[in-house]
Amino acid sequence: MDHVVTAASDDPLLGALDDEQRVAAEALLGPVCVLAGAGTGKTRAITHRIAYGVASGAYDPARVMALTFTARAAAELRARLRVLGAGGVQARTFHAAALAQLNHFWPLVVGGSAPRVLEYKGRVLGEAAERLKLRVDVATLRDVAAEIEWRKVSALGMDDYERRLASRGAPGSLTPDQMLALVAGYEQLKDERRALDFEDVLLATAGMIESEPSVAMHVRESYRHFVVDEYQDVSPAQQQLLDLWLGGRRDLCVVGDASQTVYSFAGATPGYLLDFERRYEDAIVVRLERNYRSTAAIIGVANRLMRGRPGALELVAVADDVPEASDVAAASVIEPDVVSYADELAEARGVAMRIRERVDAGAAPETIAVLMRVNSQTAILERALDDVGVGSRVRGAVRFFDRPEVREAVHALRAAALTIAGEPLFKSVSDVLRSLGWTVQPPDGPGAVRARWESLNAIARLVDDAPEGTTFRQFADELRARAEAQHEPTVSAVTLATLHSAKGLEWDEVYIVGLTEGMLPISYATGFDAIDEERRLLYVGITRARRRLSLSWPRRGGGQRGEREPSRFLQEFGTRSRDAARGGGAAGGRPAAPA
Repeated sequence: MDHVVTAASDDPLLGALDDEQRVAAEALLGPVCVLAGAGTGKTRAITHRIAYGVASGAYDPARVMALTFTARAAAELRARLRVLGAGGVQARTFHAAALAQLNHFWPLVVGGSAPRVLEYKGRVLGEAAERLKLRVDVATLRDVAAEIEWRKVSALGMDDYERRLASRGAPGSLTPDQMLALVAGYEQLKDERRALDFEDVLLATAGMIESEPSVAMHVRESYRHFVVDEYQDVSPAQQQLLDLWLGGRRDLCVVGDASQTVYSFAGATPGYLLDFERRYEDAIVVRLERNYRSTAAIIGVANRLMRGRPGALELVAVADDVPEASDVAAASVIEPDVVSYADELAEARGVAMRIRERVDAGAAPETIAVLMRVNSQTAILERALDDVGVGSRVRGAVRFFDRPEVREAVHALRAAALTIAGEPLFKSVSDVLRSLGWTVQPPDGPGAVRARWESLNAIARLVDDAPEGTTFRQFADELRARAEAQHEPTVSAVTLATLHSAKGLEWDEVYIVGLTEGMLPISYATGFDAIDEERRLLYVGITRARRRLSLSWPRRGGGQRGEREPSRFLQEFGTRSRDAARGGGAAGGRPAAPA
């Protein structure tokens, strides 16, 4: 059968797509591989593909499974599919899909309810260490938990893991024998308590499908078409489960970008994406390289960083509002730059001052991000921004809908919506928020009071985004749905985030700090593969920026007396950097603004 289903030229589900996106959307029968670069509209392409398949009758929506890696991404897929008329399609993480199947089949195959899933490994690991009379600190226990997770998602048995342990090394001060004993003790405690951990869910579901023909038949009858987003992040355990779900069928569409593989430490591998064409020789392969996010100057930096790497795409900037080449003043304002500072404190203060100037010029704080390699770098930046009167929030800290004031507001709004009707939406919402301490004008200065106001104000601003005619009850119900999906509103504050946590996000202006040898690449990254992962991290950070990009590094820091070296990745740009202490001058022999 021909893979491509031809569509009418005026089909509304395809009309908003560019040529390459449309090819992907029209290729309804697999195998299909969409190589989608940063900012190329991959989510639009795959959701329109699924919706078009449903609308054309090629798909039964109940038999389509869209898979991704985070609950937030799955919620985004579901929301978009609903708008496109394909709300019956399942969009889940691998773990959520596996857990649903495990809970369904366990009583039928094994009997009784499925084992409970451990929320944290740490407590059980701690008890296992006590049984073994091992003194293990909390940090080491976390590393042991990470090792357990890596082993399982890498689909390694204990014998294989024991052989690899010699080269990987045991966490902390544990010997390999102590590590193996601790892992065995952990597994024994789990069995005694009839519990599974997060990774066991994948392995147990795969085992059930593999060993029980009736389960395999039921699963394969239930789902006929699979779409996997962020396929470069798939692990061996997830690929094994996907193969079992497919059962030899070929209706599979994968979407990914090898240049954005940044979770190898957690078992992710781009190998399945890079080898897709070899595995399926007749696969349709579509390359999405038109970048709709960033300026040509930013895209130029990103392309140079990844040129020649396996699977690297050559992005082309097509953003509508990129200044014309003849507009020299505008172009010079948005040209990416590299700045060196005397030390980490000077870097934090310098970046904070630049952001303060941008906010004074009209930039909204929520459109700006400062990205860094590790979480410990956030504290000094929080203080520097606080000193210049710019609010910030650390991504990965307490989530918006988990904040006490937000939970209180959602509860109060839902309660009020049961009794209040007929008033303008803004009046109803603002009256409830005022009862909780919100005011139209923000309080003076930073601190906890301002942080609370920002949270409540973010809810107030959602009224502006509500469709015309939205009732108070509908608004409150939608807010609850957002809370359940962790679909956070925008808070008016600069985002501080690690490069890992920035993946999948974007901002108008991005400042990437701390670009020195030992920080990026991180000091423990040794060997070609580890260094290349650090390169991809920087690539992810660069491609988060829409309009402005600044890269910086401190010449001293962390108690070091000697000078630090700029990151080798900066040196690849082959130009000179501006020394902040010398105004517009350049630091001799240092890398700088990419040409």
